[in-house]
Amino acid sequence: MGYLIDHWSFDPFLIIAIVLTLWHEIGLAGLKAGSLPELTRQRRLRSLWFYGGLVVLLIAVQSPIEYWAYDYFFVHMIQHLLLMFAAPTLVVAGAPWEPLLHPLRGRAGQTATGEPATAGWTRPLRAVGAVLLQPWVGVALFSVAMIVWHLPAPYDLADRNQAVQIWLMHSSFFVVGIVFWLQFIPSPPVRIRMSPVSQAAALLLTNCVMWGLAMAMGFLTSTSWYSVYNHVPGVTLSPFADQQIGAGILWICGDFWAIPTMIFVIRRLTAEDGSVSAAVDRLLGRGSARFNWANRGTH
Repeated sequence: MGYLIDHWSFDPFLIIAIVLTLWHEIGLAGLKAGSLPELTRQRRLRSLWFYGGLVVLLIAVQSPIEYWAYDYFFVHMIQHLLLMFAAPTLVVAGAPWEPLLHPLRGRAGQTATGEPATAGWTRPLRAVGAVLLQPWVGVALFSVAMIVWHLPAPYDLADRNQAVQIWLMHSSFFVVGIVFWLQFIPSPPVRIRMSPVSQAAALLLTNCVMWGLAMAMGFLTSTSWYSVYNHVPGVTLSPFADQQIGAGILWICGDFWAIPTMIFVIRRLTAEDGSVSAAVDRLLGRGSARFNWANRGTH
């Protein structure tokens, strides 16, 4: 029981989560005044997903998971999956964007919303936001973050430097997780820009990256990658065995999110194309004009 109730810590994300929750509630209250009861009910239900995502985020960075991650790589891997998969999917499903922006509207918030929306000094920020919301940018950043932060040098640096771990590693995992899952999970008013075929390809490619990383750490090497675990006192599990367990967690738990999402995407394709075979043809490009042109050229 001590593993669960001891070693809770403070993390700056707690303050951020509290501020976001209060601000979100203010936005919900403001939206309620001019909305139909059904819309208000839908926003309240979605808010539960959003708050659940914040809770998972805090569990990942403040619970004993954070403490034991300094001794065991496989615990660190659990933490990373919570930050990239569990917390972001709940936040995206919670669609907090409209309630979070609503308190800034109106005359009192004109400076915060109207002027920055068109001002020249915000152009770089708006450009970055537009780039991040491009479908394949989010997918690429997700894989890049996964690979870079599990390379030995960046990983050891983050483990030794708390500021790097909190503000670079953990923050990037959470942010790219949100950007990635916005391409798969409805989160009004943000629209999903990826077609079902692109979604299926993105999930497959992302899973291949995770499988490759898991294999590289698990059985394509014979030594531990991370020097920070080579001298941890009181730990009986060898660093390499610890790394292999972490690799297995990445493989299995990554699939835990990716496979259900792939099934959902395939069901969308089937609904659009009318049959499983038609959906498979579309996935393989066999219904494309290019494929038909190639076939005609062989007759």
